[in-house]
Amino acid sequence: MRKYWVIQRKSFSYLIDKKTTYAILVLALVSLISMLVSIGVGDLYIAPWDVFSALMGTGIEMNQLIITEFRLPRVLVAFIAGASLALSGAILQGVIRNPLASPDMIGITGGAGFAAVAFLTMFSDDSNNLLVSINYMPLFAFIGATAVAFLIYGLAWKDGVTPIRLILIGIGLMSLFQALTTLMMLMGPIYRASQATVWLTGTVYGTSWNEVKAMLPWFFGMLPILILLVRRLNIQGFGDDLTMGAGISVHRERFMLLMVCTALAGSAVAFAGAMGFVGLIGPHIARRITGSSFGGLFPASALIGGIMVVLADLAGRTLFSPLEVPAGVFTAAIGAPYFIYLLFKNQ
Repeated sequence: MRKYWVIQRKSFSYLIDKKTTYAILVLALVSLISMLVSIGVGDLYIAPWDVFSALMGTGIEMNQLIITEFRLPRVLVAFIAGASLALSGAILQGVIRNPLASPDMIGITGGAGFAAVAFLTMFSDDSNNLLVSINYMPLFAFIGATAVAFLIYGLAWKDGVTPIRLILIGIGLMSLFQALTTLMMLMGPIYRASQATVWLTGTVYGTSWNEVKAMLPWFFGMLPILILLVRRLNIQGFGDDLTMGAGISVHRERFMLLMVCTALAGSAVAFAGAMGFVGLIGPHIARRITGSSFGGLFPASALIGGIMVVLADLAGRTLFSPLEVPAGVFTAAIGAPYFIYLLFKNQ
């Protein structure tokens, strides 16, 4: 039997699941430890207490430089990207009511990837030089993700939008944009095709505070919206008829949640590449820990997704040193077997 804390005031009341709260606190601690370890490990090893001292501004000057200018921004981008993708996957699985739904499965990350590769192809000259700043690529990726989300919603509309039409249209568009991305890579210069391949795999190599500052508003700007919509998303799990009977506009809610999902996934892909399977696995692991209520599922998914990408990036930097492997290789290596397991489990 689950135990709850009850918070009650004149205008509102909340039930807080004790087990879920403890689980989220443990995940938050694991997240912090993972980030500290990732910050300290590299070509130059920095002990955890020295990492903490450097973050407090009291450590060795060289350590402060390495941590604050190079490693910390990279770890923060990895964590925010993983958290955003996992949250996006949790939203889609709730909206579509399908445990195999995720941003990469319905074409949202595919649209972002196609736009980014199109940017590299169209704005490169014969000497492999970009005609515009590479800093515009994240903008193109985000526009691509948003365009695909609107396209999915528009094509799925027929006297409203049903979950089955959303996922079928999404899978079709995913295949289409994968083909278009491959075509763009073949048309472009070989050097740009290689660069696009690394980015499509998913990497946080070379990130700086500019990327962190650009991602934070998207991530934290979506959280209040999710908090407002979380109860109604729980009700949607009981079906459209019951949801409408509760006075909720199903199609408006789905559209708003799809836009939040797109904002989170688009910003993550724009700055960290198309990390595969994070949006699928993160919510599934979280659901096993916290249950199906989205009030606990969302924070747990975000923390698990962040931990996954931070550890994947750490593995990519250290296991094959001096060669650096994109973090997306490791998330895919974990995600592919887990995806097969889910397919057999849900037969």
